[in-house]
Amino acid sequence: MSTNPNQNPEQIARDKIDEMLRESGWLVQSKNKVDLSANKGIAVREYQTDVGPADYVLFVDRKPVGIIEAKREDEGHRLTVVEEQSSNYANAKLKYLNNDPLPFVYESTGTITRFTDYRDPKPRGRNVFSFHKPETIAEWLRKDKSLRERLLSIPTLDETGLRPAQIVAINNLEHSFKKNRPKALIQMATGAGKTFTAATFIYRLLKHADAKRVLFLVDTKNLGEQAEQEFMTFQPNDDNRKFTELYNVQRLTSSYIANDSQVCISTIQRLYSILKGEELDESAELENPEENTWLKKQMSKKKAVPVEYTQKVPIEQFDFIVIDECHRSIYNLWKQVLDYFDAFLIGLTATPDKRTFGFFNENVVSQYTYEESVTDGVNVPYDVYTIETEISKNGETVKAGWFVDRRDKLTRKKRWQQEDEDTEYKRNDLDKKVVNPSQIRNIIREYKRALKTTIYPNRLDENGEYEVPKTLVFAKTDSHADDIIKIIREEFDEGNDFCKKVTYKIDEDPKSVLNRFRNSYYPRIAVTVDMIATGTDVKPLEVLLFMRDVKSINYFEQMKGRGTRTINNDSLQLVTKTAKSKTHFVIVDAVGAIKSKKTDSRPLERKQSVPMKDLLGAITMRHQDEDLFLSLANRLIRLEKQITEKEKDKLLEFSSGKNLKQITKELITAYDLDAIDEKAQFEIDKIPVQDQTPALIDEAKQKAQEQLILEASKTFNGELNEYLENLRKQHEQIIDSINIDTITKSEWETTSVDNAQQVVKDFSEYLEANKDEIKALSIFYNQPYNRRNITFKMIKEVMEKLQLEKPLFAPDYVWDAYTQLEDVKSQQPKDELTALVSLIRKVCGIDNELKAFDKTIDENFKNWMFKQNAGQHNRFSPEQVEWLRMIKDHVVSSYHIEIDDLDYTPFDAKGGKGKMHQLFGNKMDDIINELNEVLAA
Repeated sequence: MSTNPNQNPEQIARDKIDEMLRESGWLVQSKNKVDLSANKGIAVREYQTDVGPADYVLFVDRKPVGIIEAKREDEGHRLTVVEEQSSNYANAKLKYLNNDPLPFVYESTGTITRFTDYRDPKPRGRNVFSFHKPETIAEWLRKDKSLRERLLSIPTLDETGLRPAQIVAINNLEHSFKKNRPKALIQMATGAGKTFTAATFIYRLLKHADAKRVLFLVDTKNLGEQAEQEFMTFQPNDDNRKFTELYNVQRLTSSYIANDSQVCISTIQRLYSILKGEELDESAELENPEENTWLKKQMSKKKAVPVEYTQKVPIEQFDFIVIDECHRSIYNLWKQVLDYFDAFLIGLTATPDKRTFGFFNENVVSQYTYEESVTDGVNVPYDVYTIETEISKNGETVKAGWFVDRRDKLTRKKRWQQEDEDTEYKRNDLDKKVVNPSQIRNIIREYKRALKTTIYPNRLDENGEYEVPKTLVFAKTDSHADDIIKIIREEFDEGNDFCKKVTYKIDEDPKSVLNRFRNSYYPRIAVTVDMIATGTDVKPLEVLLFMRDVKSINYFEQMKGRGTRTINNDSLQLVTKTAKSKTHFVIVDAVGAIKSKKTDSRPLERKQSVPMKDLLGAITMRHQDEDLFLSLANRLIRLEKQITEKEKDKLLEFSSGKNLKQITKELITAYDLDAIDEKAQFEIDKIPVQDQTPALIDEAKQKAQEQLILEASKTFNGELNEYLENLRKQHEQIIDSINIDTITKSEWETTSVDNAQQVVKDFSEYLEANKDEIKALSIFYNQPYNRRNITFKMIKEVMEKLQLEKPLFAPDYVWDAYTQLEDVKSQQPKDELTALVSLIRKVCGIDNELKAFDKTIDENFKNWMFKQNAGQHNRFSPEQVEWLRMIKDHVVSSYHIEIDDLDYTPFDAKGGKGKMHQLFGNKMDDIINELNEVLAA
């Protein structure tokens, strides 16, 4: 909507509010031309009350129901302050009417809108995307209580048939609803029955809280179908009918949401397209949108990104939104879908990461870990069996002069050629650059041998034949999966049915293969690349064979989760006759996946499907887009690791002498807020302080970023792009059939990594459990702004409690555990208490990596001094600097400094409090306070 540049800010806000009201079905009238019969919902501007004119009074069916207090856009930050003013209008008497107080109150700038329903117990304002429809308000008024009041009278849970963890989750969630918490997170181990838990509390919300409609949000079609099955089979305790006989469940396959559906199941990508007014092809729902080509198109259509009000789908369409596997796809673009609806949000996941906790306001209503689920017998534990081969570990060399096959990755077409030069390959090149059939064959052959002798030895059927337990193999790529399948069938002397591929890309319907794998005798072994990561039950699975490594801790946990499900003996024996019971499952690790370092950080790359050629072309044409820069940076980081020294030297000819690391750094820096601020600060410091307006500072930052973007993008040119594009064109794989592999290790794994993980986990849980009891922990967790007040005495208190209650958690022992799990660059501090502070900061998430706190203080001091000395103003004299360093050294050993500390060593020898006052004057207190804050940051 365009606005007249001559309008004042108040009028612009009113025009936006008028437009929003019209979109939501209201008719806007001026106070001089009121006709309350003209529409179901009327919004009257400047309606007179006994405390003055209200900006808008809302009428539904000719009765006053609410008011809107309008403010100009730059007052958005003050909307909570305005609540009293809007409440006064709502409680006032309207001219000509003897009305009761009006329950529905909005404050709006046309950009930000807040809403309070004064019928709620303890009415609390909340941000809403737009205004509710008149029909909705009429419906709310027909019900004698608001939803939030109805939630207070949900009856006690009938616990029959529920597991303890499910009972805790439902009770705590309902308690969270009663407290009017807008978001809640249920963390529940894979296999513990998350969807069943959801069906139970959704049934209770529909029946006892009279919820209008609940959305069950997934990120793949596969998960949506499974959820639909769960609702179809769910039968509540207090009714002998199935859920779907009591309530309408609709799985969305188009943009149509049925009026009479009480549960909608949808992928987040379909919901997004509905809010964009677009139809969505089902193929876009097959994969998690974080890896989805459709998402990439949306991300590149910059104008199409923001969600706008959709009349067909008002903000009040759903009262509750349950987000399944919410660790995955509710961020970035997709977050808007959730921000659009005026609904309670409930997340379900087995593997939350930091983003998940942040998104759900850290309101974790229940945590049920895999370890707890094993203790309770809900899931089964696992053992690890390691197979290692010479070539898997050390790689090999294809020698010049050898005749080998080269195979096209896509067409699988082979050609025979004599090699011109040696090709050395390492473990990471296997099944990408080079395929060594002997390496795959030796792993499979050894797996077959170990199965019979060690892993599951007692599996001979009545004919004396060995029965292979249901096995899922994780492969690197499609072509790797094909190679594995071919070799498995040969080595096990079996036909096509014995081993199948389960992936989105197969010609056979993946669901039918998966169902056979789950319920029938064949296939015994399934090989997957992309499909079975999460939410897919194959309960009879007894072995996971890792032939690909995984760097993401979440993905790894989900892959492990495929094997954890319990199954009753009869069901297991239907598919595996010789199995007595499923007491555990086995991870066969053929690639070191258990020991490899894992991360939960966000991937840099967000446009995976865009060919590198297109990324290079876009940046050369000076497109400015954070995703573009990060995606290209990530490709170049990978490329830098793959190319030879000779190729690196050649590249410098086309890049004005910049190597790939420099080019990559420039790409990332262009959108790094710290780098932009730092560059801008140099310009800002040249401006006299009195002239440094917010507008000038913003302009300096904008210019700084433009310079960084230009610096990064001007490196790219036609020649460099062509060279980079050709460098990465390794379409062919060398088939090394000459180097024969040998097994170097085949044994049960008794690794200390698991133990280290346990120590770190137990230590974290101990801190969490004591965070409210111990003052220092309470500050670290709950009051980050008070970290400056943490004293030596407080840290000593934590240490003493640890020594008394958990002597195992000595800081050096926990530090050693971390070094086994992470790349800890920092040396362990000599001082035990400093090591303890470092560990607490890591566990609380203040520091992303474990680093010595004394080094952090040094670093913070250096940065602070740098900022003080930037430009020419505010420099310190050498004597002042010496005092500042003494203060910093005191904080290193005592974590905090008080004015009174200046009367003791080492300050007393230099003149103490009086000397510092002489040096710094009235700024003395400010400097001490600032250093306490800055150094503990």
